[in-house]
Amino acid sequence: MSGPVRQDKFRVEGMDCASCAKKIDTAVRRIGNQVSDVSVSVTNGTMTVTHKGLEADTITGQVKKLGYKARHLGESQPSALAEPEAPAAACSGNHDHDHDHDHDHDHGHNHSGHDHQSHNHKNATQDVKETSPLHMHDHGSDDDSKPWWQQSKARLTIAAGAALVAAYIIGHFVPQYSLYIFSAAMLVGLVPIARRAIAGARFGTVFSIETLMTVAAIGALFIGAVEEAAMVVLLFLIGELLEGVAARRARNSIRGLADLVPKTARVEKDGQIIEQDAASLLVGTIILIRPGDRIAADGVIISGNSAVNEAPVTGESTPKNKETGDKVFAGTINSDNVLRVEVTASAQNNTIARIIAQVEEAQESKAPTERFIDRFSVWYTPAIMLLGAIVAIAPPLLMGADWNEWIYKGLAILLIGCPCALVISTPAAIAAGLSSGARRGLLMKGGAVLESAGHVTAVAFDKTGTLTEGTPIVTDIIAFGKDETEVLRFAASVEQGSSHPLAIAILKAAADKNITLPQVHDGAALGGKGVTGTVEGQAVLLASPKAVATKTTVSESDMQRIAALNDQGKTVSLLMIGDLLAGGIAMRDEPREDARAGLKALQNQGIRTIMLTGDNRRTAEAIGNDLGMEVHAEMMPEDKRRVIGELKAAKQIVAKVGDGINDAPALAAADIGIAMGGGTDVALETADAAIMHGRVMDVANMISLSQTTMANIKQNITLAIGLKVVFLITTILGITGLWPAILADTGATVLVTANAMRLLRWKP
Repeated sequence: MSGPVRQDKFRVEGMDCASCAKKIDTAVRRIGNQVSDVSVSVTNGTMTVTHKGLEADTITGQVKKLGYKARHLGESQPSALAEPEAPAAACSGNHDHDHDHDHDHDHGHNHSGHDHQSHNHKNATQDVKETSPLHMHDHGSDDDSKPWWQQSKARLTIAAGAALVAAYIIGHFVPQYSLYIFSAAMLVGLVPIARRAIAGARFGTVFSIETLMTVAAIGALFIGAVEEAAMVVLLFLIGELLEGVAARRARNSIRGLADLVPKTARVEKDGQIIEQDAASLLVGTIILIRPGDRIAADGVIISGNSAVNEAPVTGESTPKNKETGDKVFAGTINSDNVLRVEVTASAQNNTIARIIAQVEEAQESKAPTERFIDRFSVWYTPAIMLLGAIVAIAPPLLMGADWNEWIYKGLAILLIGCPCALVISTPAAIAAGLSSGARRGLLMKGGAVLESAGHVTAVAFDKTGTLTEGTPIVTDIIAFGKDETEVLRFAASVEQGSSHPLAIAILKAAADKNITLPQVHDGAALGGKGVTGTVEGQAVLLASPKAVATKTTVSESDMQRIAALNDQGKTVSLLMIGDLLAGGIAMRDEPREDARAGLKALQNQGIRTIMLTGDNRRTAEAIGNDLGMEVHAEMMPEDKRRVIGELKAAKQIVAKVGDGINDAPALAAADIGIAMGGGTDVALETADAAIMHGRVMDVANMISLSQTTMANIKQNITLAIGLKVVFLITTILGITGLWPAILADTGATVLVTANAMRLLRWKP
């Protein structure tokens, strides 16, 4: 059978460890040459199969033969993360401009005749093909949605436990039949395990955990240790049950975000307010958000202002003030006033859905340590079986030792050797670390990124929109012929209606001081020099110092004052009212509120901090000196990439932090590329990781999370191997037997999983 290559996704129930995943992967690949790739994710409980012309039932049937339930979810679609949030995302101000911004002469913004048309806020995703709704509508399997005691593994464990209790009671009254009674009790639990072992062997996985358990239990039966064998089977099932509960907890931790989005929304339609399913909201729909309501979709406020509590999504403890034009995210809570919001992303493509999709995809990408453990376990299990056979056979054959005693010890070694705890030690910690980071706005594309981040020794930052806010603000008002209030009043008046960033800064400063602005007449731009107009019957010019110097004389002392502001990286515009030099306004793109603290946190960890910017040297050095970091200015994209290469050649592990769009060469060249302040938009496609909330401190937090996760993995591996070594020695010495052996394996698995789950409580 042949056909086009396609990719199908399946939900797999009962798959709670890496060993299960390996068996399923091997079995599905054995279907035939139509299968080109299989990706199994224990954390997500899913399997993605790339194939040519197979029926879904053929794949699910193969999985069911192994004893697992499989359900076809549909053809897999490209991730929502690949779609841009809006056309403006690529030029939203969150990037360094790779050309010289000489602030000595560059107030001259072009107002294009002050043609101030309203902006179109429609999101580009309106015209983009919708992505698969799998992440929004299939967040768990049928079994996952049930309480643990109603799940299939729990029912089997309870039945095996009841059979063992019954065997003890009946055996007390008819001890002569206890061998048969306990054998029957053991078979209640062993038969399903043995069936899985046989199915695994048929489809390519000979040395499975179930194989070890089946051989050990049957061996114990033959040497008469039936009570112990029945207890060992029960303990094994309890261990599997606990492992499943822990796996589901990890699986559901990030999916819990989906519950933050309300099920319904209040929609404006034909002058009416109607209730509508939030999952069906279209881009461009207007929704009404009342005080206390959760916001049902990503959008832009088109009227109203209110404090919005973003803690459920971002972890921010303080609500943010939002006004017309600001973005809001699905799942956040409106605190004070009614907001009208235009939806900018469908339910399948909103912030919450993107975070869930990003983490689920990341959890399918294995870390180097995890890949090593997988390769190690392929040889480990056969080695344990060989060791068990040698212990059982060699002493009786070579030294005439008691067969029963040494077969018993050999069987105990098989149980000790179960690699559950070792195999799960890394993926459990990686999954918990990725989930914990995502809930706090730290998105990483897989375990390899999470593992590598902790080794970073140098971080290179862009300036504009990364270390700084990305928008200028008024920092100084200079009074020459008028007082400061009048200077700001006339400057803001002549800038009315402009959308230029410097004009917006001046207008905001006037609004913050509650200055009433007179009307401007005959407003016009002066082609790259400044802007002019008539205010209160007087000609007003706001322009660069060079442009003003052609109209009037600027004193030496005033020029020195302007030069001092320029040295601080500030743009200065001078104001003339008629023939009078009235004053000036200085503006600068200021560092982010947490930039100093974030850089200090990195430096305290011994990490080198570097600024790479296309901005002019004087501005860059002013900001760099203010923040206490190394500066490289006036750089083209290839220059930034060259510096990254030089750092790597000097044996530095380099993270590059930027917007992920115009710095793509440097991001790609770095060991880790981190998109900053772009949220979950197209920047994620370029970078290895993203800091969703635009905080410089989160770079240090990401590195800290990586180091915490790697420490957790080391603890898990030490615990898993340490317990096995201890019980291996005590078993050979005759101190411990079958019960302690399986208890050690089950206990180690539970301890390792519980230790990994501690990462879910990690806080920056």
